[in-house]
Amino acid sequence: MNSLTSKLLFATTIFISAFALFLVQPIIAKQILPWFGGSATVWAICMVFFQMTLLIGYAYSDFVSHQLKPVYQVISHVVLLLISLSFLPIIAHSQWKPTGDEDPSWLIIKLLIFTIGLPYFLLSTTGPLIQSWVARTFTDSRVYRYFSLSNLASLLALICYPFLIESRAAIEGQAYMWSVAYAVFVLACIGSGIYFLRHGQNNIAPSKEESSLIPEASSKSSIGFKNYFLWVAPACMASWMLMAITNHITQNVASIPFLWLLPLTLYLLTFVLCFESDRWYRPAIIWPITAVLMSLCAYGLQNRSVGADIWVAIPLYSTALFFVCMVMHAELACMRPSSQYLTRFYLMVSMGGAIGGFMISWIAPRVLAAYYELGIGLVLVSLLMMILIQWRSIKTIALGLSIFCGFYLYLQIEDDFNGARWIGRNFYGTLITADVTDGPANEHKRLLIHGSIKHGEQYLEASRKKEATAYYGATSGVGLAIANTHQQNQKVGVIGLGAGTLAVYGKKGDIYRMYELNPDVIEIANKEFSFLKDSDATITTVLGDARLSLEKEARQQFDVLAVDAFTGDSIPVHLVTQQAMTLYWKHMKPNGIVAFHVTNQYLNLAPVLANIAKQQGLHYALIKDVTDNPSLRDTDWILIAKEQSVLEQSAIRKATGQITPIPKLGFWSDDFNNLLEVTK
Repeated sequence: MNSLTSKLLFATTIFISAFALFLVQPIIAKQILPWFGGSATVWAICMVFFQMTLLIGYAYSDFVSHQLKPVYQVISHVVLLLISLSFLPIIAHSQWKPTGDEDPSWLIIKLLIFTIGLPYFLLSTTGPLIQSWVARTFTDSRVYRYFSLSNLASLLALICYPFLIESRAAIEGQAYMWSVAYAVFVLACIGSGIYFLRHGQNNIAPSKEESSLIPEASSKSSIGFKNYFLWVAPACMASWMLMAITNHITQNVASIPFLWLLPLTLYLLTFVLCFESDRWYRPAIIWPITAVLMSLCAYGLQNRSVGADIWVAIPLYSTALFFVCMVMHAELACMRPSSQYLTRFYLMVSMGGAIGGFMISWIAPRVLAAYYELGIGLVLVSLLMMILIQWRSIKTIALGLSIFCGFYLYLQIEDDFNGARWIGRNFYGTLITADVTDGPANEHKRLLIHGSIKHGEQYLEASRKKEATAYYGATSGVGLAIANTHQQNQKVGVIGLGAGTLAVYGKKGDIYRMYELNPDVIEIANKEFSFLKDSDATITTVLGDARLSLEKEARQQFDVLAVDAFTGDSIPVHLVTQQAMTLYWKHMKPNGIVAFHVTNQYLNLAPVLANIAKQQGLHYALIKDVTDNPSLRDTDWILIAKEQSVLEQSAIRKATGQITPIPKLGFWSDDFNNLLEVTK
């Protein structure tokens, strides 16, 4: 095997491993999502598992490459690779479904360990370990370009999954295809190990080019705490800014499906550019641009015309993320050591990324009242610039920038607390209640806001407190459903509590059962709004995912079940599948109505529900309510019934609109669903 062919073998192994590494994350997460409520919590726990496993994998690579002779490196790794094949195919067994008595967080972690633990661990070791083998085999190799290749593969996997894979294959099919790809990776990795064993050297002698990166890198004593800090800190802040800006634009700017792809793509692209070549990084140009963009981002934290306007904020914050990550990752590339410290360098970079992700995913929701991590990140990046750059003028600018960003962070916090009655944050996001007291007294309202979405509002004047508002007027789909199924002792189920507005329709003897995932929403509905306590009906709130709760409950015999949990890209898909529809009708009276709130700026969910209804022999109607009432909004509701006569009542029939079908739209199930095909 000649040099070019062998290098291609190593490169192919790294490419496949990085591609599979990023691909397995959504595949396994989508498998278990319906089991655990379909909430953001599931994705976050999965991400923590992936980051920690990646860190452990890098630590393994560092240990093996420094402590074991080549023959033992290859033998131990091949043994683990062969054992990992027993995990295939990566299909989560039903025995891991929760029973309700266990901690779901730990159950998810154990499920991931026993379903994909060893394969994912070995994929995470491949980049640094194979690169250390390359460095010991080809002394003329630019080994860090393989890191660029690895990130390019990750970037391609990120783009391919939603646009090419998810839309064409069911979850089980995806799992089998991934398992085949993993088996190919195992063969390529074993081939790389055999080649290294035959041609590799026990010791690494850094080339002249590598030695110039860190001149003192020829002696082990030269790598100390300062080096570790300078490797960890930029990686940490790049990861921090990635997640902070993603949170900001998806929660505070617009809940657009797949918007999270943009920042992650830019983040990976900077890794590709910075480690491919030094030619992409020109500090004299990039540093000033970065400082200006960071200043605008800080200003936007307090000025909504900059920080929350979709046409300004998304380009601004995305561009700023690209330049910040270019600075952080380029500085990392400039500090890369000789090949003998390659695995240690990657371990520190991985540790930095894990710390940044952990701080935003786990610490920030527990210690910060709202999304203040972006402002804090801007300050920390400015201070880190003072350490990384050696030019005195830039140090001065960075100090001024940190003060400027800190000032606007302070204004953001002050503005939030001055304008809010209640502000709080948990794992599901930030909730704010605020009073709008402009105009006549009878128009004063209290709002419930989650990011960029208003989840409810109530008039403050006593005579109007029981008035239906926003999406829930008498002529809306749910209003018509309640009115046209009403009989004595009506029973209504509501998935998605909000401010509790639908309780205004409750009459004496009625029962309203409200399902809500977020405990803070229940607290706010009871303390900040009076819809629930003023209702004449008997109100019960159920904390937890509605679908899981309904699966455990006895038949409820609802007259109406309102499914109102869809906002922007935060679509709990498991609530709008064939299996979910079957479950809903288990709890309905024969002449009942299931009402889905599908008002959405970015997604067209009506055809999805129409398809499911037709498949199950149900009847449906799209109720488009266009109103000139200032207290109400234009809405779209889909009403689904077993009996056609239920939807032929005059009020419903007059309001029924046409659903435009989506060509080649599949039947959504727990195994197959794709937001891309319903994106407007």
